[in-house]
Amino acid sequence: MRDKETDRRADTNELGRISKASAPRRELPEIWGETDTFLFRQGNHARLHEKLGGHLLTRKGEKGAYFAVWAPNAEAVSVIGDFNDWEPDAAPLTLREDGTGVWETFVPGPGSGSLYKYFIRSKQQGLTTVKSDPYAFLWEVPPRSASVLWDISYEWNDREWMEQRAARNALNAPWSIYEVHLGSWRRVPEEGHRCLTYREIAPQVAAHVKAMGFTHVELLPIMEHPFSGSWGYQTIGYFAPTSRFGTPQDFMYFVEHLHQQGIGVILDWVPSHFATDGHGLGLFDGTHLYEHADPRQGFHPDWGSYIFNYGRNEVRAFLLSSARFWFEKYHVDAFRIDAVASMLYLDYSRRHGEWIPNQYGGNENLEAIHFLRTLSEQLYGEFSGIQLIAEESTSYPMVSRPVYMGGLGFGFKWNMGWMHDTLDYFSRDPIYRKYHQHCLTFSAWYAWHENFILPLSHDEIVHGKGSLIAKMPGDDWQKFANLRALFGYMFFFVGHKLLFMGGEFGQWNEWYHEVSLDWHLASEGRHNQLLQWVRSLNQLYGQERALYEDNFTGHGFSWIDFTDAESSVISFLRKSKDGREQILCAFNLTPVPRIGYRVGAPFAGYWREIANSDALEFGGSGMGNLGGLEADWLPWQGQPHSLNLTLPPLSVLAFKRTL
Repeated sequence: MRDKETDRRADTNELGRISKASAPRRELPEIWGETDTFLFRQGNHARLHEKLGGHLLTRKGEKGAYFAVWAPNAEAVSVIGDFNDWEPDAAPLTLREDGTGVWETFVPGPGSGSLYKYFIRSKQQGLTTVKSDPYAFLWEVPPRSASVLWDISYEWNDREWMEQRAARNALNAPWSIYEVHLGSWRRVPEEGHRCLTYREIAPQVAAHVKAMGFTHVELLPIMEHPFSGSWGYQTIGYFAPTSRFGTPQDFMYFVEHLHQQGIGVILDWVPSHFATDGHGLGLFDGTHLYEHADPRQGFHPDWGSYIFNYGRNEVRAFLLSSARFWFEKYHVDAFRIDAVASMLYLDYSRRHGEWIPNQYGGNENLEAIHFLRTLSEQLYGEFSGIQLIAEESTSYPMVSRPVYMGGLGFGFKWNMGWMHDTLDYFSRDPIYRKYHQHCLTFSAWYAWHENFILPLSHDEIVHGKGSLIAKMPGDDWQKFANLRALFGYMFFFVGHKLLFMGGEFGQWNEWYHEVSLDWHLASEGRHNQLLQWVRSLNQLYGQERALYEDNFTGHGFSWIDFTDAESSVISFLRKSKDGREQILCAFNLTPVPRIGYRVGAPFAGYWREIANSDALEFGGSGMGNLGGLEADWLPWQGQPHSLNLTLPPLSVLAFKRTL
């Protein structure tokens, strides 16, 4: 029946046959009540997925489906589908009399897997349109776009993880995040390079992540999206995992399997903008319902997408419900919320005259700020042990501080400044690094203003930017040595860690969403040795309290020396919360070995070498300090003792002293 549906959508005269008059009111299931009306109008309804959309049920012994949709500016609405031959006048909806603009009906006959859409006649000059269901739990596989009736019940078996989640997700727990795009992590070349399903990829991702020592997996958006080239960031189905990889239960299995292996699951969620495809949210009932009408507020110039109208109560309720839905129904552990800066500022990526100031004349989006604070209060109040992570690229204050303190309420914030400065430094030829030492040291001055995650993310290895290994200067040996040093710097510096897939084994090719990672490299020579280095860093990070216990107060970090720019050497201390465990880190970021380089140390005694990126097993030259050395009773660099070190070329060393 797909061809017939397409024909009907193209024939506006045929589509226009729906009656302008509301259908006679029939007895409907008691799904929507007075409380729903109140909360919906107020903008605080966070369970709209239980009230709106298509729901399979039995009414008076008759199996079918209840449909409800918000379309306040519609003159008439009907549900069309494969169960009524896509006839626009076969199943009209009735407008509720409570002033909410919600239309509803019960249709006998549809079952699990039935396809449907809404046919809407707008009050705006009789405009007719066909829309997918904003609250659908499942969509057809793109480029098809019908909604699918689906029961999303599931018997979960991840109780142990859920009981431990609060401890595993705490601020002072070790977070090492592996960022993944499911469609290109691994494919099946024998079957036309098809993508793996949720059930196929779950054990493979879990095994790799567990073996590497990562604690969490972060997925680029898996909410339904029409264009694969958007990587999911042009979302269209805010209540449905993409059907490209399977059913809702298949994705639940993915989450459950990772939980059973002790791995947290983070989803990218995109409330900042949405796709403009005709079957989506834009001009939903013929008017600007979900988006601002004025393009200075409602259209994003960078991404060619619509911007939500956060000042509209019903839109806030839609987004609040979407967020709650994923934590409740899919047991996810955290959201990374995309493009928060674009939500906070009315003039984001706009020139003078292209934006509208707020009521006080400023550039802050007060409605978006209110929404984000409401979101954090509701989610943290409802779900134990979850976290919200902001991708926020400006210096907006207190992003990761509680709402009661005046903050936005996030648990963490991506440190975009650290990412850009660090990659700028490491991409330079070492001969010039002495002029740019501030790129490594500057972030320490603001590192405790927020709860930061250090991201080496997907955004930095696309669109001609090159892969991480390709960014590194020098010959192949130096490229790998530089990348080992970069990873060492990330793991020993303050903040939790994030690495995009492929970086762990030094993939040469820039990431492309339509092809698999080059997994054959992971078992070869220097690529495999780099993999072993990342694994050792993850293991060290998870074992050493000094590296994660006090990432966010400033007490867990102190400089030893950052002034030797001429040699491109820096050194600092990491400390456990009680101060009893301390790790001394030293970096030589030139290819020149430095013998007898003295570094200050806070304590006498034996300092054990616990990490050396130049070890032979990691592809280095094998220089080092013979497993550790005794501190000299010689004050140095403001410390009462010192270590007489051998600093290998392009290396990071770490030494531990336990009191």
